[in-house]
Amino acid sequence: MSGTTTAAVRPRRRAAGAGANRWVVLVVLCVSLLLVALDATVLHVAVPAVTEDLRPSAIQLLWIVDVYPLVCASLLILFGTLGDRAGRRRILLLGYFLFGVASAVAAFAQTAEMLIAARALLGVGGAMIMPATLSILRQVFPDRRERALAIGLWSAVAAVGAAVGPLLGGFLLEHFWWGAVFLVNIPLMLVSIPIGRILLPESRGDGTGPWDVTGALMAAAGLFGVVLGVKRLGGGENPASPFTLIPLLAGAALLVLFVRRQRRLPHPLVDLRMFRRPAFSTSVCCIVLAMLALVGLELIAAQYLQLVLGLSPLATGLRLLPLTVAAMAAGLAGARILRRFGPRRMVCFGFVLTAAAVLTLTAMGGSDDPPLLLSGFVLLGFGLETTLFGAYESMLSEAPANQAGGAAAIGETSYQLGAGIGIALLGTVMNAAYAPGLRSVRGVPPSASDAAAHSLGEAYDVARRLGGSAGAALRRAARDSFVHGLHVTLLVSAGLLLLGAVMALRLPRIMHCPAEPAPAEVELPAPREAQKPRVSA
Repeated sequence: MSGTTTAAVRPRRRAAGAGANRWVVLVVLCVSLLLVALDATVLHVAVPAVTEDLRPSAIQLLWIVDVYPLVCASLLILFGTLGDRAGRRRILLLGYFLFGVASAVAAFAQTAEMLIAARALLGVGGAMIMPATLSILRQVFPDRRERALAIGLWSAVAAVGAAVGPLLGGFLLEHFWWGAVFLVNIPLMLVSIPIGRILLPESRGDGTGPWDVTGALMAAAGLFGVVLGVKRLGGGENPASPFTLIPLLAGAALLVLFVRRQRRLPHPLVDLRMFRRPAFSTSVCCIVLAMLALVGLELIAAQYLQLVLGLSPLATGLRLLPLTVAAMAAGLAGARILRRFGPRRMVCFGFVLTAAAVLTLTAMGGSDDPPLLLSGFVLLGFGLETTLFGAYESMLSEAPANQAGGAAAIGETSYQLGAGIGIALLGTVMNAAYAPGLRSVRGVPPSASDAAAHSLGEAYDVARRLGGSAGAALRRAARDSFVHGLHVTLLVSAGLLLLGAVMALRLPRIMHCPAEPAPAEVELPAPREAQKPRVSA
């Protein structure tokens, strides 16, 4: 009798997961992603207030800002694959809890060390949440057409979170103290944990073989070293510095050992055979290239708007807002575009459109041109989101359902690595094109020229201290050199984007939509009447 009852309950749960309830699940997952995306950017506007209150050293301030993305990127593979074994909903709910606790600690931190530790714990929670949302989405939307629409909504929410973060942070700082930027997470987490427990399905992979703890730790340590080294390079540190070189080389060595270990194991942590599939490996490369070309460029564009055009931080955020709105539109239209044109043409089109936007922005000069910036940023946002949407959807669809957590973690890690490498590479290109223009400014001593060559902001400080005609000449030369460096950086970015368009030719021409049944491992929480104790025969 009890066996019959249990057998009757499980099909109902699976039907619920494949029915209308999946859209409610998508809403819960989108709220999760919104919190992580908000926290990645909301602190940026609070840095001056944190500096004034906690008085951190320069190194401590760097860690306050960077420890969250550093820890998060390092642990994505660990928690993504652990979710495949232990249960993705379980990892997600634990991530919610840690995120809420860390937010409370960060909000009331009394020292810089305490804030750094809280931000690191936020990174742990974020690493649990990010791959879990994508892998659960992969499970509850077995039909590729519906999954494409769900990924579009998911990516649109990510764009909203990244854009709203600085605006929300600015609003909270005007009315409260800096800790309020973290407190907003707590009520949302208090709601998300019980709702997630009730509505989210539990799913896991096939569970064959033990979880490779050694491999997971190797991947985490290797990624930590590589991301730390890349971030130091992006911050303008000396590449030969042992604090940059040692983490980079040690991290790369650990990742090589990790790959060799995974190839030997009968039950690997990450099935590297996924990379033999052209669509999967090409999608990962496209994500890296898109982020490599764009993230460093966004930082340089923000400097251009504030330091060259003289816009306030709020005006800068509003000027960049069309980029986010266009990205949201691309995410919402992504499923229709993918069905109509297929992955190959969609990703190629996205790369080419983004390259065209970047080339359009080379017309930027020393004076403000709102129509040019508006058109350039709209094309940039739509093209970038189209590229990332097509690449993410192809990557996730190519991965086996039982490897969804590992595949999602690989995608998110590629995103983070591409962003870090982009900041380092394009920052190097920018500095190489900017510095020569300040070597022979009339009336400016060599020591002042060397200091001004570090950055445009430092050049303005040196010019202010010099004063007179020499200071005015240095300021003018620095601004012109920055605009020249921006043009060179834009051209390099366009080249990388066109390379991505060529690479995307390896993607499938059409969107294959095989009839794929809902996975048996997906299991929604049982209805109340099904939770009664079993009656033994």
